[in-house]
Amino acid sequence: MNRLLSFFLVGALLITGVSAAPPTQPAADPLSLSAGSALLMEKETGSILYEKNAHQKMEPASVTKIMTLLLIMEAVDAGRLSLDDQVTVSANAAGMGGSQVYLKEGEQMAVGELIKCITVVSGNDCAVAMAEHLAGSETAFVARMNQRAQELGMKDTTFVNCTGLPVQGHQTSAHDIALMSRELILNHPAIRQYTTIWMDSIRGGTFGLTNTNRLIRFYPGATGLKTGSTDSARYCLSATAERDGMELIAVILKAPTSAQRFEDAKSLLDYGFARYTLADVYPESPLPPVEVVLGTISHVQPQLSRPCRLLVEKELAGSIETRLTLAENVEAPVEEGQTLGQLDVYVQGERRDSIPILSAQAADRLTIPGIYLRMLRQLFMAGH
Repeated sequence: MNRLLSFFLVGALLITGVSAAPPTQPAADPLSLSAGSALLMEKETGSILYEKNAHQKMEPASVTKIMTLLLIMEAVDAGRLSLDDQVTVSANAAGMGGSQVYLKEGEQMAVGELIKCITVVSGNDCAVAMAEHLAGSETAFVARMNQRAQELGMKDTTFVNCTGLPVQGHQTSAHDIALMSRELILNHPAIRQYTTIWMDSIRGGTFGLTNTNRLIRFYPGATGLKTGSTDSARYCLSATAERDGMELIAVILKAPTSAQRFEDAKSLLDYGFARYTLADVYPESPLPPVEVVLGTISHVQPQLSRPCRLLVEKELAGSIETRLTLAENVEAPVEEGQTLGQLDVYVQGERRDSIPILSAQAADRLTIPGIYLRMLRQLFMAGH
């Protein structure tokens, strides 16, 4: 029993540590970007693969609307808002300048159509209409935006409006944009049905929409996400793309021209797809049942607590190794989900992940009568 207790104490200590994600780019910058700030992130793990002035506070222009869309999609997915709900446009929303679909005061439009207008053509009037519908006013909605930013760890960010129209103090960073972009596409995948639209229309086909993100048409695997530009912010973009089951987020701030922001984003995405891969990791052999001492069942089946997808440089994918630590037996009672061991994942001798191994079922402890009954059965079977 002491040996078994020691195993779990050691296992608990081992599970606490997981090594860092793959390192960012080497000291010699492999890319020559025109943008003032940039960052490349892998969606599933949140690993940063490249960064340039990533925490420098800058104006995001309409890339701001990623947070607006995040709050909208959170409301939709939580059931507080339906895509078919009709939104009545206020005079304030109708009066927004910049990119717009020319909403009229009193006009009604479905939530789904407004989301489409925000993602495809960056409609400022649509963003404000949705903000007012959800929170009562744009001011109240912006307070929610800032609260959500804090929850996501966006320490470089202060939102002043929900559109990104120029205003003093409205700022964020490439790092923070990547954080909110990841939250949106990771946990609200339905947004992709809007962000991948190249051309569409509203108002029964009378008003055409063409995506401001040209990568949607011209970059293989592009999935979104949001453009932005003003005279002071210059040209900004959070671009997402997926290939071979790996989705990347490329953030560009303050590119000199519209064409250069797209070229910078393509350079970042090409760099990530060429260099990295997500590898599925499994134990080298099926996990054997673990004996239960004094249990109502003789064995419990161990299972991994979660899947393991490891982000590695492509040339290291063949050097992934696993090391299994698993109890030979465990004393009843056993709870479903009880820790039985762990699977450590190594790349070139460096531990990259540690996955707890849990019991797939519970096992009650035998009662005294149950123990005697089991002994009698064993004696009976031995006699035959």
